[in-house]
Amino acid sequence: MNFEALGLAANMLDSIRILGFQTPTPIQEKAIPTLLSGTKDFIGLAQTGTGKTAAFGLPLIQLIEGPAQKPKGLIVCPTRELCMQINRDLTNFSSAKPGFRTVAVYGGASMGDQIRDIKKGVQVVVATPGRLIDLIERKAIDLFQIEYIVLDEADEMLNMGFREDIEFILSNTPNRNSIWLFSATMPNEVRQVSRKYMDTPAEVTIGKVNAANTNIDHQYYVTSGVNRYQTLKRIIDFNPGIYGIIFTRTKADAQSITESLIREGYDIEALHGDLTQAQRDKVMARFRERSLQLLIATDVAARGIDVQGITHVINYELPDDLEVYTHRSGRTGRAGNSGICISLLTQRETYRLRQIEKLINNRFHRLDIPSGKDVCRKQFFHFIDRMLKADISHGEYETYLPVLREKFAHTEKEEILQRVAALEFDRFLQYYENAADLNMRDDRKERPKKGAEFSRQDSREPRSGSGDFKKLFINLGTKDGFYKASFLQFILDMSDLRKDVLGKIDMREMNSWVEIESRSAQQMIRAIDGKKFKGRKIRMNEADGNTFRKRF
Repeated sequence: MNFEALGLAANMLDSIRILGFQTPTPIQEKAIPTLLSGTKDFIGLAQTGTGKTAAFGLPLIQLIEGPAQKPKGLIVCPTRELCMQINRDLTNFSSAKPGFRTVAVYGGASMGDQIRDIKKGVQVVVATPGRLIDLIERKAIDLFQIEYIVLDEADEMLNMGFREDIEFILSNTPNRNSIWLFSATMPNEVRQVSRKYMDTPAEVTIGKVNAANTNIDHQYYVTSGVNRYQTLKRIIDFNPGIYGIIFTRTKADAQSITESLIREGYDIEALHGDLTQAQRDKVMARFRERSLQLLIATDVAARGIDVQGITHVINYELPDDLEVYTHRSGRTGRAGNSGICISLLTQRETYRLRQIEKLINNRFHRLDIPSGKDVCRKQFFHFIDRMLKADISHGEYETYLPVLREKFAHTEKEEILQRVAALEFDRFLQYYENAADLNMRDDRKERPKKGAEFSRQDSREPRSGSGDFKKLFINLGTKDGFYKASFLQFILDMSDLRKDVLGKIDMREMNSWVEIESRSAQQMIRAIDGKKFKGRKIRMNEADGNTFRKRF
């Protein structure tokens, strides 16, 4: 099917031809005719990167007639980056419709400038919830003539806590005719909003709901908690052409890992909530220009990012909400390209993969963490490929050939090649000369029987049976940013022990006490004592005379 068959007007087809679009994507093919037919309410479910902006943008531009005065269309999206991107796309889509104006309103930019742009007259406003509410409360925007509302990335907006904001916005558009909701997934909150505000909406689903892109290869590596960072470095080094995003759970992790990688010479920056808008814009500009090889981000900070050509997504840890995995992995494998999503796991975390596999209707592939020799070999071949593909047509290199021939007259070709390799790979060869094997060699099944791990994870008290327990002291507490669940995760990751060897955890501001089975106490101490947390040395030891019998 081509765009002519979708019912688009001649001027819209002209814009499409200027942009070079030829064949509609599945969501465009299904949504555009439905929306142009006068459908009141609409739900479109499709993964990120499938062309949803054109699916609602083209019919919206065509349906809104008349000069630019008070807005008739409103598009609400979760982040500044997505807001700006949608506004750019609408400007391109309307290039053959003279006088059609759109304005983007978002936080971190001059509200005065945005108000002036709105007062000049506009047909469509693209907005983030917070800035739009600011404008409503200041009576700086009139939404009474809004006919069409688009809620883009609805699942992400609700996941970010914007439900009350969305309901406030909808309450201030009393004369709306249609709500078009676009989302990658359909969690309960999205369904509840649709039931409350939409009237028997037409629904189009492209692919399986919550399914991940089939162009993405889902891989995972199993290592110990203490080796997670070293595993990350090795995977980066093993993929010398990588252009990707690394996801962490917390902004503290994002910042500390970034600082460590920068010190070791990697082109990387962090994206998290502590950055000012100017800092965030600078980071994103460098990433889009590919002067950064890697971006490390929290889920909230990365929402709305749409960058083409991302080769890898790396989950430093799996997200707590498994549906977030589809959003993370969806940053790669776009526009028909293939992509790789890598997850770093400890042995205890592998059971969660089965849940995600069901969610995305796809399989994960376990890979061995590359050895030091594997990394050096991969880097060497990548260098050779770059050297052979180097463009030598623009420099006057032939003028240097006589000097080069004289310099290397008595040097064998093999020696020249070895010297080139030594200059390029000396750092890698030295670093990986005696590199340790980071793979977990464990005879236990990777995935316990269904229900077994859930009962351990969900239980308030571990079920260890009767046995001797010891109480361990550790100089970390709530002042270090831990709460009980995150502290538990931290010590288990560090020691690679299972939760069922632990008893009570008593957390204080400056330190904590951990009850643990006596047979596992020394393993935990060896794994944690002397390590560093945020630059501070961790102390863990046994409390005197603390062996006791614990009953469950």
